[in-house]
Amino acid sequence: MPITTVKSAYLKGFADGAPFIVVIIPFASLFGLIATEAGLNVWEALTFSVVVIAGAAQFTALQLMQENAPTIVVLASALAVNLRMAMYSAALTPWIGSAPLWQRALAAYLTVDQSYVVSVAEYERRPEMSVPERMGYFFGAVTPIIPLWYGFTVVGAFLGARVPESWALDFAIPITFLAMIAPMFRTLAHVVAAFVAVVASLLTVLVPYSLGIILAGAAGMIAGAATEKWMERRHG
Repeated sequence: MPITTVKSAYLKGFADGAPFIVVIIPFASLFGLIATEAGLNVWEALTFSVVVIAGAAQFTALQLMQENAPTIVVLASALAVNLRMAMYSAALTPWIGSAPLWQRALAAYLTVDQSYVVSVAEYERRPEMSVPERMGYFFGAVTPIIPLWYGFTVVGAFLGARVPESWALDFAIPITFLAMIAPMFRTLAHVVAAFVAVVASLLTVLVPYSLGIILAGAAGMIAGAATEKWMERRHG
């Protein structure tokens, strides 16, 4: 495989991942800020981002820590929120599963919502891509995201309480996820799953320790799977 071809795939991935910079900067800054409010120092906040590298799970854990939830609830909730990574891995395996072990290990660590979304979309558009090209694209997509996640976690932690509430950095969280999930609504099953999860999350908002999120996610997955089976039977 010519190096120039892999390089082109890397640069294409970088370009496709770059728009997420707009939301990663405030998203990471907000995490750093909230981490210090929860009692973590700058290095603890950075370590949290480097080791866990999963924004939604990190925010969930911090929220529960601030509510003095039991440790087992914190761990279980963060794990439940992050279970989507297992689904991401399963979806990526047919495309990059034959790559060298060190590349797959690095990709496993760097699999985040943004790198998954843009990579799978590109692989489906261009199934003729070779495995080295796919890996190049994947690493390119994550290059503008991960360093900024680390860096602005530190910035947010340093700023701490000095950031005025009027800045409203928390806008980045819903915008990030809306930008990622909107292109994924390709079938009725996807729409039903999202709708049921939203309704269930509203109905379970009073469940303690934010466990309603887990219940809503389970309800959405069940509804989506049931809809997919119904569609298969209908068209079968």
